[in-house]
Amino acid sequence: MFDRQRVFHEARATIRLALPLIAGQVSSIAMGAVDIAMAGHFNAHALGAVAVGANVWMLGVVATVGVMMALSPSVAQLDGAGRQAEVGALFRQALWLAAGMALLVAWGARHSASLLALLGVEPALVVDAQAFLHALSWGAPGLCGYFALRGLCEGSSWARPTMVFGLFGLAVLVPLDWIFIYGKFGMPAFGAEGAGIANAIALWLQFAAFGIYLLRSRRFAPLRLFTRWDGPDWRALRELLWIGVPMAVTFLMEAGLFIVSGLLISRMGVVAIDGHQVAINVSSLVFMVPLGLALAVTVRTGFAAGRSDVHGVRWAAGTGVALTLVTQTVSASLLLSLAGPIARLYTDVAPVVALAAQLLLFAGAFQIVDGIQAVSNGALRGLKDTRVPMLITAFAYWGVGMPVGAWLAFVRCQGPAGMWVGMIAGLSVAALLLFSRLWVQLRSGGWRRFAAAGGLDRIARR
Repeated sequence: MFDRQRVFHEARATIRLALPLIAGQVSSIAMGAVDIAMAGHFNAHALGAVAVGANVWMLGVVATVGVMMALSPSVAQLDGAGRQAEVGALFRQALWLAAGMALLVAWGARHSASLLALLGVEPALVVDAQAFLHALSWGAPGLCGYFALRGLCEGSSWARPTMVFGLFGLAVLVPLDWIFIYGKFGMPAFGAEGAGIANAIALWLQFAAFGIYLLRSRRFAPLRLFTRWDGPDWRALRELLWIGVPMAVTFLMEAGLFIVSGLLISRMGVVAIDGHQVAINVSSLVFMVPLGLALAVTVRTGFAAGRSDVHGVRWAAGTGVALTLVTQTVSASLLLSLAGPIARLYTDVAPVVALAAQLLLFAGAFQIVDGIQAVSNGALRGLKDTRVPMLITAFAYWGVGMPVGAWLAFVRCQGPAGMWVGMIAGLSVAALLLFSRLWVQLRSGGWRRFAAAGGLDRIARR
C-alpha cells in the first residue's frame, strides 16, 4: 500500500545522507583534475606521465574502496539493531584491514613499470609515471585509513565528515601541487613526481585530520573507538574480506571496462582519445549523483536490515530507485540537449568537439541504466549480498560490454562510438540483472541470511 508520508520520510533521510556523499565524491574527482591541470601547465610530458600514472593508481583506489566498504553496511546493521557499543571492536579490525590494503596498494604502485611497458606506453613516459607512482605510494596508508574512517561515519548515518574532509583534501592538495610540481619556496621543480609527493602528503593530512575529528567528537565518544588496542582477529578479518572482496571485484569490473575502453580508443589517434576523454570526464562527474545515492541507500537498507525490518528494507531500496530515476532523467535530458555546448567548455578544436558531442549523446542514453545498476548494487551491499552481484557485473561488463564494444569498434569499424555502444550494452545488462536480483531478495526475504553478521558478532562483543 502506498504511504505518502513514509515515502517523504525515506526520501528526506536518503537525500540528507546522499548530498554530503555526492560532495565528497566530487571533491575526489576534483583532486584528480587539479593534478592534471597543474601538470599540464608545467609541460605536456608531465601531463602525460601523471595521466598514465593516475589510471594505474585508480585501480588501487577502486580496490581499496570496495574492500573497505565492507565496514559501512556492517556498522549500519549493528546501528539498526541497537548494538552501537559493539562498533568499536569492529572498527579496530577494519583498521588492520586498511593496513593490509595499504601494503598491497603501495607494492602495486611501486612495481607498475612492467605493466605500463606491456600496455605499450612510451619508455620516457613510463619513467616519469613510475616516479609519480613511487612518490604517491607513500600515501597509501593515509588513503586506506581514510576509507576506514569514512566507512565508520557513513555506516553510522553521519555523512558530513565525508564532505568536509573530502573538501579539506582538495584544499591542501592545490598549494602542495603548486609547490612540488613547479618548485616553490626553495624546493626543486619535481614535475610529475612532485604531483605524487603532493598527493601523498595530502592523503596523510586528510587521514590525520579525520582521525583527530573522531578522537575528539562527542558524537562518536560512546563508541569508545580508541580506548583500547585490539590485535588482529583473523576470523573477523576473513568475514570483512568475505563481504569486501566481491565489492572490490565488482568495482574493478566496471572501472576496468571504462579504463580498457579508453586504452583501446587511444589506438585510434589523438582526436579519438581527446574526444573520449572529454566525454568520459563529463560522464564521471555526472555519475557522482547516482553513486552518492547508492552509498546512502547502502546505509539505509543496512540500518533497516539490522532491525530485521522487512518493510523498512523495501522502502529504503524502493525510494532509492525512485530518486535515482528522477536524478538520472534530469542528467539524461541535460546531456542529450546540451552535448555540443558542454563539449565546447573543454576545447575549441572542432574535430574533438564534434566527437565529444557525439559521445555525450551516448552518455545521455545510458544515464537511466547506469543509475539503476548503481542504486541496485548499493541496496544489495546494504544487505551484504555481494557475491552474486560480483558475478553479474563480471558477466555484464566483460561478457557483454567489452566484446560488443570491441567488435563494433574494430570489426565493424565504428571507432569510439562502437566502444560506447558496448558500454551501453554492459550497463544495460548489469542494470537488468542487478535490479532483478534486488527484486527477488526483497520479495523472498532472502537477504536475511546475509544480514547475519556471523564471525563479526563474536569480535564485536569482545
